[in-house]
Amino acid sequence: MSAAPSKNLPRFVATDRSGPAEGRPAGQAAPQRHALRMERVETVLGTLFGVIFLALSVIVTVETISRKVFNFSLQGADELGGYALAVGSTLAFSLALIGRAHIRVDVFQDCFPKRMQAWLNAFSIISLAAFGLFIGWNAIQVLIDTTSYGSTAPTPWATPLVYPQTVWLISLGAFAAIATAYGLRALRMLLSGDEANLLREFSPKSVKEEVKEELDDLAKRQQEA
Repeated sequence: MSAAPSKNLPRFVATDRSGPAEGRPAGQAAPQRHALRMERVETVLGTLFGVIFLALSVIVTVETISRKVFNFSLQGADELGGYALAVGSTLAFSLALIGRAHIRVDVFQDCFPKRMQAWLNAFSIISLAAFGLFIGWNAIQVLIDTTSYGSTAPTPWATPLVYPQTVWLISLGAFAAIATAYGLRALRMLLSGDEANLLREFSPKSVKEEVKEELDDLAKRQQEA
């Protein structure tokens, strides 16, 4: 017969390829899986952001050389720059949300009890989700008006605005969806009394966290070099 496990030993979940890593407490598995999923979303959005502005930089370079050397202009670099700024900024909304980089005034937050901090953090992310849905709804109305009037850009290309505004709406929709998912997650944590994870995931970044991220990023760049 095998000996019964000691009551003093921590409980660990069984592991498989889809479950938590070996030796990891069961309570930590779900938050880490969530963090991994959001990291993948952040990677995709960050890649799109980089591709947009890399393509814009190539277009601006070609435009500059063609003007100076060949006295010829594409007549669309400024227009494309406006579209890139509109789409890129909405992608940045999502990146800042995932990276907890939105500015928050938290001078007095650390002075409050943990429970009040949890309520404030939940309120902040739920408010941001409501704001994301609000601007998403208004963006839909803008696109509907653009489609109804057949609006075009006041540029030499006369681009139908329905196309860039559709991409802009998709980017805003991604932000609204991510903010809403975060808001529902924070609300579930608040109602279930999971204040520790709520504080960990939705509190403003501390100075120690920011320094650690910078050092980790520096170490990663040194390894790649």
